[in-house]
Amino acid sequence: MLSEAPARQKWHVSVLGRVRDYNQLLKPNLSGMVVFSSVTGYLMAPGVALHLGSLGLWQQIITLFVGGMLVTGGANTINQILEKDSDGLMKRTRLRPMPDRRMGTSEAWAFAVFTGLAGVFMLSYYFNVRAGLLSFVSLLLYAFAYTPLKKIHPVAVLVGAIPGALPPLIGWVAGTGGFGLGGWVIFFLQFFWQFPHFWAIAWVAYDDYNNAGIRMLPTREKESKFTGLQCMIYSLILIPMSLMPRFVGLIGNTGMMICMLFGIMYFAASVVFYIKNDYKSARRVMFASFLYLPAILLTLLGDKM
Repeated sequence: MLSEAPARQKWHVSVLGRVRDYNQLLKPNLSGMVVFSSVTGYLMAPGVALHLGSLGLWQQIITLFVGGMLVTGGANTINQILEKDSDGLMKRTRLRPMPDRRMGTSEAWAFAVFTGLAGVFMLSYYFNVRAGLLSFVSLLLYAFAYTPLKKIHPVAVLVGAIPGALPPLIGWVAGTGGFGLGGWVIFFLQFFWQFPHFWAIAWVAYDDYNNAGIRMLPTREKESKFTGLQCMIYSLILIPMSLMPRFVGLIGNTGMMICMLFGIMYFAASVVFYIKNDYKSARRVMFASFLYLPAILLTLLGDKM
């Protein structure tokens, strides 16, 4: 009996370690925000009543959340499979399961296919086929277009912004069965939000990305102010775009003003980044982006409620 205890303990540690590895493949922090935007799109859809005491509504939310997490997790896993060599060259990613050689490529592919297809099936079966197909398109674009382009050309940011903005539209389609104007408005808000967000992160992590041969900035020179200028342009677009949810009836005047204020905040951070072009101002844009998106999504939800 005593000899079995160490073996049992070793097995327990091994299982926990593998669970942590799968968790790293899913990237739950990133996936959680993506899926939250999908749930927001669903709840904003006409015909979806926000009766928070309704068990049926919570079942739909949980189903959409789980399905979305599976699809996003599948895409993230493929991303890590294709970038395992690059991840091994960067400080922040070198301890991921594959570059650290804790997991083989075949196992990761099996996990990616299972999670991705399971998520697509859930969205198709419990909501509608359009939502499922749209999530599958998002997975393909992220995994097989955006990921390889990161090493070829900065246009990867533009390509990646498409699957990055699809989740709220997927949620809208799940709730309505069609592509409504309101869904496209939320899509474009999330689409333009991503550019300063990605560029600020790429500027802060420039050395790591450069060592791995990943090209995310709109210029080859980190010292150039062109990145800051581009952040200004795309964050500026978000200010007049704050009017669009009001025009299509998603929010009222108060919600519109709140959206505009957060757009101005995002733009102001980008202006400071353009002027100073330093680490601190780049991080300020990055944190402004982390604040902007959930604030806008919560404003949309709060106005409907």
